[in-house]
Amino acid sequence: MKLSNKTQALQDLIAPAVQACNVDLWGIEFIPQGKRSLLRIYIDKAGETDAQPVMNEEGELEQGRGIGVQDCVRVTQQVGAMLDVHDPISGEYSLEVSSPGWDRPFFQLEQMPAYIGQQVALRLISAVDNRRKFQAKLIAVDLENEIIQVEVEKQQVLEIDSHNIDKANLIYQD
Repeated sequence: MKLSNKTQALQDLIAPAVQACNVDLWGIEFIPQGKRSLLRIYIDKAGETDAQPVMNEEGELEQGRGIGVQDCVRVTQQVGAMLDVHDPISGEYSLEVSSPGWDRPFFQLEQMPAYIGQQVALRLISAVDNRRKFQAKLIAVDLENEIIQVEVEKQQVLEIDSHNIDKANLIYQD
């Protein structure tokens, strides 16, 4: 789960603007698409399970957890203004801001321990057990050694080096 140099530079530039909006930067995707690139920013908030609903400044009822439309609007305005000043992206680009959603992508190994026991989809750089793509149950995350353990079909456990993960996301299950 290594970011490209361009994506890392954008993330370093954007992070303070996102934090100024009282939300957490979950991750970013920068997708160059010829003349018009895409910069997608994922934001999140720590949930407060026992929080009482409150009325926000826009007159909307908030539950005290999760990302709302107004959070996305604030981050879009804050980051958009900062990008206009620093101009780190050559050419035209679209800016999208959203929550990570139910099928949240993982950008850092540190994001994964909270989801142990849940199903994840993985796309690897190099094949493990003759496969580069699979769905599996996340059973352990070793932050020190930068390794995850997943359980695939027939209760087979695989150890995967986090540097071998090209893309990982949670699989929504109800």
